[in-house]
Amino acid sequence: MTATTDGSTGAVGPRAAAASEPTDTTTAAAGDLLVAARRATARSVEHLLGQQDAQGWWKGDLETNVTMDAEDLLLRQFLGVQDPRTTEAAGLFIRGQQRADGTWATFYGGPPELSATIEAYVALRLAGDSPDDPHMKRAATWVREQGGIAAARVFTRIWLALFGWWKWDDLPELPPELIFFPKWFPLNIYDFGCWARQTIVPLTIVSAKRPVRPAPFPLDELHTDAGAPNPVKPLAPVASWDGMFQRLDKVLHAYHKVAPRRVRRTAMNAAARWIIERQENDGAWGGIQPPAVYSVIALHLLGYDLDHPIMRAGLESLDRFAVWREDGARMIEACQSPVWDTCLATIALADAGVSPDHPALVKAADWMIAEEISRPGDWAVRRPELAPGGWAFEFHNDNYPDIDDTAEVILALRRVRHPAPARLDAAVERGTRWTLGMQSRNGAWAAFDADNTSPFPNRMPFCDFGEVIDPPSADVTAHVVEMLAYEGMAQHPDTRRGIEWLLAEQEASGAWFGRWGVNYVYGTGSVVPALTAAGLPVTHPAIRRAVRWLESVQNDDGGWGEDLRSYREEKWIGHGVSTASQTAWALLALLAAGGRESAAVERGVAWLAETQRQDGSWDEPYFTGTGFPWDFSINYHLYRQVFPLTALGRYVNGEPLASGAISRKGS
Repeated sequence: MTATTDGSTGAVGPRAAAASEPTDTTTAAAGDLLVAARRATARSVEHLLGQQDAQGWWKGDLETNVTMDAEDLLLRQFLGVQDPRTTEAAGLFIRGQQRADGTWATFYGGPPELSATIEAYVALRLAGDSPDDPHMKRAATWVREQGGIAAARVFTRIWLALFGWWKWDDLPELPPELIFFPKWFPLNIYDFGCWARQTIVPLTIVSAKRPVRPAPFPLDELHTDAGAPNPVKPLAPVASWDGMFQRLDKVLHAYHKVAPRRVRRTAMNAAARWIIERQENDGAWGGIQPPAVYSVIALHLLGYDLDHPIMRAGLESLDRFAVWREDGARMIEACQSPVWDTCLATIALADAGVSPDHPALVKAADWMIAEEISRPGDWAVRRPELAPGGWAFEFHNDNYPDIDDTAEVILALRRVRHPAPARLDAAVERGTRWTLGMQSRNGAWAAFDADNTSPFPNRMPFCDFGEVIDPPSADVTAHVVEMLAYEGMAQHPDTRRGIEWLLAEQEASGAWFGRWGVNYVYGTGSVVPALTAAGLPVTHPAIRRAVRWLESVQNDDGGWGEDLRSYREEKWIGHGVSTASQTAWALLALLAAGGRESAAVERGVAWLAETQRQDGSWDEPYFTGTGFPWDFSINYHLYRQVFPLTALGRYVNGEPLASGAISRKGS
């Protein structure tokens, strides 16, 4: 391959062009660091290999916040299926997450959050805690100071409405007739991101039925004024988007009172069919907990009893989201990430020098190949002619393969010397074809859908819980570009369009926004390796700006960290306590940019080596994953293992393409 020396994109660029040669005085120190890095790499490899399941996959805990646990208890109360052991274990976990001031946050070290605090408080009441207990009094006092239940998000008030603690008339309307909107019509269900779509469809049934179960206790202590729990708020100006949708909601409330019964019944039945058609083989919906919860409630309201096979499978699936801890506490995962964790673990081990035909890697490849999705899903609404292919995030989610996982699975499979190479090649080729077909019009890639960019869904009064559309992002686009480059398609027109989009998206600081990881460190750590893999020389201005930004935000201890508050507050961008995963992301970018012998890389590698635990792992309580920027945060417990190992491996062994760690069909 030829290397370019100007700012244009060619084949594989000269990755080491910007690296400075070590002086005689630094040679010994660099040698000591390399020894330490090799030792840390070996320990990490041993630790990660020991975590592989016998079937070939890896899965770390996926930790979010206590609303998952609270809503699980509320569901059981609503259905009448609560049991003392589960209730006690959930209460133990929720109680253990409470802060000293009586509140709950949505991420480690974060600020108190009103809706999470309300839901946790109600769950503890269900678990038997008294409102007179000191920890409950502190929580209730803080809730009232923040405006009480009236100031909580819509989803929290929906849960409370199920027990009469809030009035259905005081919630935004969500009519089931949405299911009839054609695919070209604004606010049709396919205008929403897949995670929102799977939640909203069952909630249209709940909104129409407006059920109320007997409340086991009052919640007057969570209102600023129990006699007037929902103070009247002025409407936004009629000419504004908010004002327009607020008035539309009033129209929908009026329609609820006069909706023709036959039309409404037909709409709810159509929504039910839509839900049932999307139930996965494991009984869940979309591999994530919230749609499963609301789907079970919706079908139950339509007359499906708890012994019906659909309901029984759905309820059983919810138990699989539970993680039982050694202290007896029970934590609910919002989702499970075996495909994502397995491909990242495979990449990490291969880049750390594990033989490509190692039994663990072959077993992982076998499992990933078997997880390929071979039938159309909701993505086919906008890409009806596209043949299926690709991978989802979870164990079972055939309706929603995602582009990010597909790109990383392909990168992982190419690192394995499989005994049936034709089988592996065929899966990769199908996945690559599907990924190319999911490119959005602007040249970039989103997570689940193509061109899911309608401006309307986020404006709805109902949608105050986080991102509800799926626009392209820099991190997903970068992973696709990297995969296409390693597939020998760096010069493909679609790859070039992706590169052009990424270059245009670079911030003035030199960083890229991180949609699915926190935040600019993740975005930049994803984009720079992709651009250099696709042929941008390390001397390219965009690469140099990114390097300068990463060097400027390195912590004094040598690591990198970025707080989730960076999604809302500029002062947090690039700043936070050093974490293993974020340090690794920064190192991956700097190494790809040719900075192996730079002071920033050496300090970062030294930080990883020094903070590694004796068992080869790293500790990381901070949340570095993102579901919705700011609104829903994730601590992937395997991130602290796979990304540091990948960075150390590339420091020790070099970049995977340059070192031959990546194989391509025919090469």
